Amino acid sequence: MTAATDDGDAGGVRPVSSCIALAVLLTGVALLTGCASDWSAPHPSPTLIAAAQPGFLPATPLPPAATMTPTAGSWQDASPSEGYRVALLTMGDEPATVTMIDAVRTWARDVGADLREVRAGADPIPAISEAIGMRADVVMSAGDGLVDPLAIVTASHLDQPFLVLGGELAEPTANVLAVDWAGAGFRGEDLGQAAHHDPASFTPERCRNAVSAGVAALLSGQSGVVVWLP
Repeated sequence: MTAATDDGDAGGVRPVSSCIALAVLLTGVALLTGCASDWSAPHPSPTLIAAAQPGFLPATPLPPAATMTPTAGSWQDASPSEGYRVALLTMGDEPATVTMIDAVRTWARDVGADLREVRAGADPIPAISEAIGMRADVVMSAGDGLVDPLAIVTASHLDQPFLVLGGELAEPTANVLAVDWAGAGFRGEDLGQAAHHDPASFTPERCRNAVSAGVAALLSGQSGVVVWLP
């Protein structure tokens, strides 16, 4: 049997090789589309694969807006169950923010988290609403410009956990956990930095620790507090 060829007419027959190539392409597109999980579908509650080491959790329950200071490295063995749904909300291109974003991406690859990103523009409220609408296990934020808008929105979505990285809300509700350290701690335009701001303190290692410790605290039942890295 001879392969059909295109004679150039409107009713010409597409070459067999072209048909095969198109079929392969469409199959590949379908497979790629099917790879993304539907976050609106039922999803098991995330857990820690292993508990954090002794010295991570406070000895007694903390009051709202309190600060917990875990022992250095005590969060290292704790990681979420595979498929942990993370919506990363970002704003700004400052080096510290970029380093934090890269740390979240690296952490997500290492632990098998399902990471999706939402970039905020000059008005961050629509981006925050989009991230909330994704129904993630946690909405992480990177960028000082998100602190004030999050302070407005988070109290209206108490069923959505938030993790603020390298900053904190002045009056967080129980669904907001923050991770800070010396050199970080932006609390909004009215309050500024909780400590001397040092962009150089946002090292890849420190930012990775912030993500790991924050998730470990959330999945250990901590809420509405600040995790202060030593």
